[in-house]
Amino acid sequence: MSTDQTDGFADDFEDDGEPAIEFYGGKLASAFPLVFFVVWAIVQSGVLRIGATTGLVVGMLVALILGLFLVKGSWTGYANTIFEGMTRKVAATAVVAWLWAGMFANTIQTGEFVSGLVWAADAAGVGASLFPAVTFILAGLLATGIGTGYGTTVAFSALFFPAGVLLGANPALLFGAILSGAVFGDNLAPVSDTTIVSAVTQDADIGGVVASRFKYAIVAAVLAFVGYLVAGSALTGLDIAGDAREILVSSAEPLGLLHLLSMAAVIGTAVAGRHIVEAISWGIVVAFVLNLVFGLAEFSDMLVFQASEDLGIAQNLAFLPFVELVPAGETGVAGSLYAGAQGFFPLIVLTLLIVAGAQIMIRGGGFRAIQDWLLNSVATSVRRAETTMVLGTAFVNSMITINTAAEIAIAPYIARLGERFNINGYRRANILDANTSALGYIFPWSGGVLVGYATLQTLPGEYEWFEQSMVVSPIDVVPFVFHGWLLVTVFLLAALTGFGLEYTSDREAEEVARA
Repeated sequence: MSTDQTDGFADDFEDDGEPAIEFYGGKLASAFPLVFFVVWAIVQSGVLRIGATTGLVVGMLVALILGLFLVKGSWTGYANTIFEGMTRKVAATAVVAWLWAGMFANTIQTGEFVSGLVWAADAAGVGASLFPAVTFILAGLLATGIGTGYGTTVAFSALFFPAGVLLGANPALLFGAILSGAVFGDNLAPVSDTTIVSAVTQDADIGGVVASRFKYAIVAAVLAFVGYLVAGSALTGLDIAGDAREILVSSAEPLGLLHLLSMAAVIGTAVAGRHIVEAISWGIVVAFVLNLVFGLAEFSDMLVFQASEDLGIAQNLAFLPFVELVPAGETGVAGSLYAGAQGFFPLIVLTLLIVAGAQIMIRGGGFRAIQDWLLNSVATSVRRAETTMVLGTAFVNSMITINTAAEIAIAPYIARLGERFNINGYRRANILDANTSALGYIFPWSGGVLVGYATLQTLPGEYEWFEQSMVVSPIDVVPFVFHGWLLVTVFLLAALTGFGLEYTSDREAEEVARA
């Protein structure tokens, strides 16, 4: 995710040290809603292999309801905390990123960008075995440029995924490459909110943080690229019926590549330091204009009001390009803008509920209790302290599936632990950000995976040749997020061996930019 509006992020899960809600079973009982949700998600996604986001929504709702029965005294404080969590800025940021990115991706998808990608790959000789590795590099560059891994996941799942499947790439490997690129950008982009939050909460300047983490990110990226080259050659893709693949590839047109201008508008505006909403909005405007000027799509393909043909006023307005007459039972609103936003509604609800669960755990003292136990019983040396930083972020990410929210929740512990052992703010910020960036795209119920999965689910309705069986389940992509796994491994090894360790006395951070 990304935003240049950083005020309020560091205080989004403010913990004053005293529990605001009391639970039967003590402070750790406040973790019940999130723990219940994780168990539900494991059963649904891992055991039963059901990827439905709506099922996860129900799981979180049930968790919050059951949590009521553990509350001592009045339930009012618990209920108010749910609303408090659902209105947090960190949740709203994720929602906005998904909605805007969804509209943008669907609009350039409607404008034949996928056809242009297929044509370019075929002309350049980029076949099935090379496509995942190339996708990883391009997704990483886009995510680094615009600072939003979620937006990158949406765009590449909508555009590069169908192109790669059509060329014969393995779907699970390809989806993993997209998520890996998103991890790279979220971790390294100066304008990514995970980068900003990790720096601000550890009293380090953003520029110094980015420079100091490059050596870790590039090691993981090089190994991941090699991994995608090897796996791309070893894993086969799906067999699209008959000669359909050859026909579709041969009929691909280069005109859709005009939407590289749309993506350039987004990247250029974001790199110039403008808000990500503004950047993607310009991309949508450019894509809309290109579609109309070059005949890539009709106005009604992007936005249309489908009114009843029996309605008199609708008949009078039928000359407008955004009004279409349909039978009375088929009325509605359609087009790429509508579909791009509508596909993320279940995920938006899930995000709000999960952040509410995190707020309950904080207000109930659960996070504070876990942190105190780790500080006093586990982190007794520098090596053990850094190892618990890595494992602690993994634990929090398993429950809070939005990476920035997880980062904010665990950041105070990282700061307290690092200060106890005089660990440099850059080092602390790097451990914090690398793990939250990576694991937010690995766990099957995490926001990064689900936003991509939600996009993939729309593809059977976009292309006649794309079948439901081609959609990759969240559990199936877990082993293929190479860069994410490697980034976690690099920092775990760094913690165990002391590679790259800096103390506060080794280097002082510059003044922290907080806005």
